[in-house]
Amino acid sequence: METFNQTKVTEFILVGFPSLQRFQRPLFLLLLLIYIFTVSGNVLIFMVIRTDVRLHTPMYFFVSTLSFLEIWYTAATIPKMLSNLLTERKSISFSGCLLQTYFFHSLGATECYLLTAMAYDRYLAICNPLRYPSIMTTQMCIKLAASCWVCGLLGPIAEIVLVSRLPFCGPNRIEHIFCDFPPVLSLACTDTSVNILVDFVVNACKILATFFLIFTSYLQIIRAILKISTATGRKKAFSTCAAHLTVVLLFYSSILFMYVRLTKSYSLDYDRALAIVYAVLTPFLNPIIYSLRNKEIKAALKRMFQGRKIITREIKQPRVVGL
Repeated sequence: METFNQTKVTEFILVGFPSLQRFQRPLFLLLLLIYIFTVSGNVLIFMVIRTDVRLHTPMYFFVSTLSFLEIWYTAATIPKMLSNLLTERKSISFSGCLLQTYFFHSLGATECYLLTAMAYDRYLAICNPLRYPSIMTTQMCIKLAASCWVCGLLGPIAEIVLVSRLPFCGPNRIEHIFCDFPPVLSLACTDTSVNILVDFVVNACKILATFFLIFTSYLQIIRAILKISTATGRKKAFSTCAAHLTVVLLFYSSILFMYVRLTKSYSLDYDRALAIVYAVLTPFLNPIIYSLRNKEIKAALKRMFQGRKIITREIKQPRVVGL
């Protein structure tokens, strides 16, 4: 039996969108604007929640944690995508590809767990309002958030180790916009059925389990909301969940179709389109969803900017102290 002592392929070529080669510059500008808005929007939401004491509640603690996560989640893929749009040779080293895959999947897993923690928070707030303050304490929020990060960062290690041991001795063109398990596995010079099975099991446990918990939480939330006697009360209760539910539907609708499957790939354009949704579009829309649809965050943003204007005015017009 033939054995491979070392990996022959030292770098990969990221194909990206070959059918859009004529639009590289416009795509670069569009993606750059999206990235700037995503980072600045999430930084702004994180800062306003952490600095405004009126937003120091469990719900907004998780929103600020999600915004912080999105900053690093997009940093795992978009900067490399931007550089590839400006260069002829769209290469990435073998180790760099594994690192990008690891951080993309670990941060994506952390988001799954964090969205589940947010659903649990809303479940307690609406279904058990009397016990909510005693259960969802500051210490509990920190423990939940820390658990999400630890579980997320540990999750893809087994998959990365298995991929790192595969022999790559032939084609090195990754038919995708960034490094990911399915397109990388398709380039291996050996049978990858074990890798595909492990990848499926890990993703199924991670994605389906968290989605089931979120779905179950919202079934209970909807039941509790329908029992509220007044229409105003029902609307107010549901409004606290609307932003989170929108993010959940957008994020899970794409990753479920992308990763919970036993085939290496469907059509290449299908995979690329889904990747754009969960890697670019969802982080881009999060600041919009949580700011434009949230009166408390909009009010906090207004107070923050008004406070800065007052400080700036006082600096420009110092008081004259009489002698």
